[in-house]
Amino acid sequence: MTPQRKLDLDPAVAGRARRLAARAAEPIIEMARTHTTVSVERALLRLAGLAGADSDGRPWANHLADAVRDQVGLEHGVALPVWDALVNGSHGSLIELAEAAARGRVSFRLPAGTDEVNAREAARRAARAGITAIDRRRAERDRVLAEVGDPAQPWIYLIVATGDIYEDIPQAQAAAREGADVVAVIRSTGQSLLDFVPEGATREGYAGTYATQENFRLMRAALDDVSRELGRYVRLTNYASGLCMPEIATLAGLERLDMMLNDCMYGIIFRDINPRRTFIDQRFSRQIHARAGIVINTGEDNYLTTADAVDAAHTVIVSQLLNERFGHEAGLADAQLGLGHAFEINPAIPESFRLELAHAQLVRELFPDAPLKYMPPTKHMTGNIFAGYLLDAFFNLAGVMTGQSIILIGMMTEGIHTPWLSDRDLALENVRYVRDACGGLADDFVPRPGGFVAQRARQVLSESIDLLDRICDDGLLNAIADGTFGITRRPADRGKGLDGVAERAGGYFNPAIEILDAEDPHAHHGVHTEEVPA
Repeated sequence: MTPQRKLDLDPAVAGRARRLAARAAEPIIEMARTHTTVSVERALLRLAGLAGADSDGRPWANHLADAVRDQVGLEHGVALPVWDALVNGSHGSLIELAEAAARGRVSFRLPAGTDEVNAREAARRAARAGITAIDRRRAERDRVLAEVGDPAQPWIYLIVATGDIYEDIPQAQAAAREGADVVAVIRSTGQSLLDFVPEGATREGYAGTYATQENFRLMRAALDDVSRELGRYVRLTNYASGLCMPEIATLAGLERLDMMLNDCMYGIIFRDINPRRTFIDQRFSRQIHARAGIVINTGEDNYLTTADAVDAAHTVIVSQLLNERFGHEAGLADAQLGLGHAFEINPAIPESFRLELAHAQLVRELFPDAPLKYMPPTKHMTGNIFAGYLLDAFFNLAGVMTGQSIILIGMMTEGIHTPWLSDRDLALENVRYVRDACGGLADDFVPRPGGFVAQRARQVLSESIDLLDRICDDGLLNAIADGTFGITRRPADRGKGLDGVAERAGGYFNPAIEILDAEDPHAHHGVHTEEVPA
């Protein structure tokens, strides 16, 4: 259901903001369409079924992609050299080829003539098989949703990540029984900076649990069990940001995750990953998300942990508009755009709650069909746990009043350490009370025309347009380099992972991109699209 318009925003002003965002995004989209990365190429290999790692934990996908890059380069893609070697060599499978390549026993080439035609067809069949597997998992989600039912929004989103997947599972199931609708398994510290995806079930993460295909499989199965027990579908979230964004997105599609953290600038600003690498990787990852029916969660809330939440409010809107444009271009529907924002205004500021309402309602009305993800206060949490509990209640109240879709619950000790289990229960109790006590309060909350909330919302939108004007003139990469978002400067020629970027040559071939570019992700093979109400 589209939320009621309450702020009297001028549709022409909102339309101008979107047109400016599209202009600002276009050079980045063109760059992503004309370049590739090591992770995009490894994602194709994983989509084609290549899994596993050597005895040192180095994935076979890395071995094979690196061998191709060393011998013939990445600019034509790995598909032709790899499937030429399979068709014309003695290796019966991708893993046999990767093992031989790791030992230096394969000579790769760019095939021509009939050999090229045969390699293309073999690569297309392999990519199609992987995409069909993702299609099946999407259809499976629809069947489970029909079987157990979908919880009403706002969905309660909760993080469970001990470092040990076998400890995460009972904690996640317990959280679902206490009311969590979405379980996020936050990644082990620093995984976003690894240029490979760890293998297997893991038990030794740091402040999080490693994102691996086996961990995805185990947690999805556990949440399916508790979904059937509770009679409502419990969604699973992980993180596709970082140097392996395309690969993790692919594994998430194959293992039926429901949401993935996937923001256009988070890895750049907060992990110092090269901007070019990030944007190129992101387009492929979002194409996979679109095909898999996965809702992305963007990371605008993080800007307000480094920048002031009042002064920088317009940067959140600008980033959301850019994320929307990049998402649409990659095939994501509005119902898959879990745009992020946060309750991070200093509570000591007069009228802080009215300002929060203005910002939250503005986002709700600019993106009426998006399942918005609202983030709790963290920056101004202190050792006063009673004040923290109250602040979380105000956050929950703002979320209910403005019709937010996904509410990540706050913990009163979140600013001090990894929350205790008892704090998680109290946080769930807090949001349940506010949600149940308020009921349909969002229907009754209508800011006074021309009043404080409406004026503040229009001011932020106006500032967003001014910033987008400047970005169109200067370029988004330059804006990022100047510290426009999150006050952190990230030049386009710096950061981790730039050496994994290659400009596509004439004749570049990636059958996965070929298929994803050509087909509507929401109307393929009769697979039903999951509707996510906003």
